[in-house]
Amino acid sequence: MAGQVHILVGTKKGAFIFDGSPERTEWALRGPYCETWPMNHVIADRHTGVIYAGGGNEWFGPAVWKSDDLGKSWTHSSEGLKYPEGETPIKAVWSLSAQNGHLYAGVEPAGLFVSEDKGESWTHLDGLRKHPSRADWQPGGAGLILHAIQRHPDDARKIWIGISTAGVFYTEDGGQSWTPRNKGTRMDYAPEGQRYPEFGQCVHSITMAAGNPDRLYQQNHCGMYRSDDGGRNWESIEAGLPSTFGFPSAAHPADPDTLYLLPLNGDSIGRFMPDGSAAVYRTRDAGKSWEALRNGLPQENAYFGVLRQAMATDRRSPAGVYFGTSSGSLYVSNDEGDSWHAVAHHLPTVLSVEIIES
Repeated sequence: MAGQVHILVGTKKGAFIFDGSPERTEWALRGPYCETWPMNHVIADRHTGVIYAGGGNEWFGPAVWKSDDLGKSWTHSSEGLKYPEGETPIKAVWSLSAQNGHLYAGVEPAGLFVSEDKGESWTHLDGLRKHPSRADWQPGGAGLILHAIQRHPDDARKIWIGISTAGVFYTEDGGQSWTPRNKGTRMDYAPEGQRYPEFGQCVHSITMAAGNPDRLYQQNHCGMYRSDDGGRNWESIEAGLPSTFGFPSAAHPADPDTLYLLPLNGDSIGRFMPDGSAAVYRTRDAGKSWEALRNGLPQENAYFGVLRQAMATDRRSPAGVYFGTSSGSLYVSNDEGDSWHAVAHHLPTVLSVEIIES
């Protein structure tokens, strides 16, 4: 159906697709797909319509699944998704990005691969793992994972990646060389006097503002930040939020000053909705102020979390906003977050949410 919106959902037990009406008020569920593999990130190339699903674990190994027919059939490949003999094997694919004929995959242990044949084969961009800081990268709570990939819309050579816990790194030569871009982001867990290092920060998400690739938003383990110079410098924008801790953020599709965020109550006291009351926070002034959006969300006994890839926006006007929870619910707003309704409960733990329109 022309004008449909499709929600692509990655979970701990496969991928799911929700087909929406043009008004985004009715949704039909399909799946699970990918033989119920753990699917960390499910995306679509909006130029070709191809869906890609990255996942795996230490039992399955890493792979990227592909569907050319909006989920009706799937194939997968792991050709080339490996490190040299003697290195720690790759456990899983954690992040994907498709643009301009290039498909990138971030993996655990942290590294970046590229495919130029729609995921059939992969090449390791080993410049990142050759960075002088590599020996000092430390795993976060979930492991040493490259889980965020942001690419410049007009220059395929420019890429920003986020690693837990190594920080943000940037390349402008397609991945041959990399520089850390963490100035201004804290490490609260480091000794006094060492809390603003060149690298080592625990990045949770990186979001690029609409129409302004130099503006990046970052949810960090230790704060919320904005950069207006491509990550060279970061400014705290956490004032007005209930916590400095959270995982996902999502940019408005047209307004570079509008961002959506899902703060949790903290890193060591549960990692769930503050006070058990669910809210999405929205800024319309690039982080100078925030408002809590609660209409339609559970306000009592909401002890779920929302993981780093599990929030997205569509390209409609008014924009749709979507998020999935650790307890398997999926929430949708078709009015830029002013009101919400649940379209699913009891899914497996939601790991990612992305949108494709047809």
